Amino acid sequence: MQVQVVDYRASDAAEKFTRSLHETGFGVLTNHPIQQALVEGIYAEWLDFFNGEEKHQFAFSKETQDGYFSTAISETAKGATQKDIKEYFHIYPWGRVPAQLKAKADAYYQQANELAQELLSWVERYTPPEIAQHYREPLSNMIQDSRLTLLRVLRYPPLTGSEPAGSLRAAAHGDINLLTILPAANEPGLQVLGKDGAWYDVPCDFGTLTINIGDMLQEASQGYYPSTQHRVVNPTGEGAKKSRVSLPLFLHPRPDVVLSDRYTADSYLQERLRELGVKT
Repeated sequence: MQVQVVDYRASDAAEKFTRSLHETGFGVLTNHPIQQALVEGIYAEWLDFFNGEEKHQFAFSKETQDGYFSTAISETAKGATQKDIKEYFHIYPWGRVPAQLKAKADAYYQQANELAQELLSWVERYTPPEIAQHYREPLSNMIQDSRLTLLRVLRYPPLTGSEPAGSLRAAAHGDINLLTILPAANEPGLQVLGKDGAWYDVPCDFGTLTINIGDMLQEASQGYYPSTQHRVVNPTGEGAKKSRVSLPLFLHPRPDVVLSDRYTADSYLQERLRELGVKT
């Protein structure tokens, strides 16, 4: 399985990138516009936050799905039996963010959201006409005025050795949304499932940006863009003693967007949140 590593500034970047998304569900960008210093600053600041007690003042809201999610209420991936070994914080422009962390989080949200919208326009441009005819509206329209694009700050804590048998930092899953934007984490571990049934490491050199298709885009494109299963495996040796921090941005359409005959964006999202066990 070959996930393409594409230079964002190359003249053929859009074509190569979207081909990789079609063939594997993933693409990796170099020389992209996300500021690496900003990402590193966020990793450092949020690691301190997760190691402290203030996080409990921001306990998540079942209604709005923003705030802090502890390891005790972490997601259980669809089809999995154990909760993921992670804690995380959900950030929306209208949601709660600790005051001392808000400036960098807002700056990153804006940069990543703008890039995600551009990449979605690449996907739209290179969708074959026989597939694009099934879009209920242009992809770029689906995200206009959306208030649901989500920035998640993730911390996978050091392993203790007492984790339940079979549990992973993140069990195999597909993302819910249209596109996911993910800077390389501070530690490795992300893997993607190949068509041959084998797991492959995703290139994670610091400074690269990984993008993957979400289930909603798979649904809207009738499977042309596959939402490939991926996971975060447990480290061994010295790596098991370290936290892993990750910063995905999930590009979401408006709730009223019609994805297919089966789903609107809202009905799809609500179904998945119930399956993940974070909403009843």
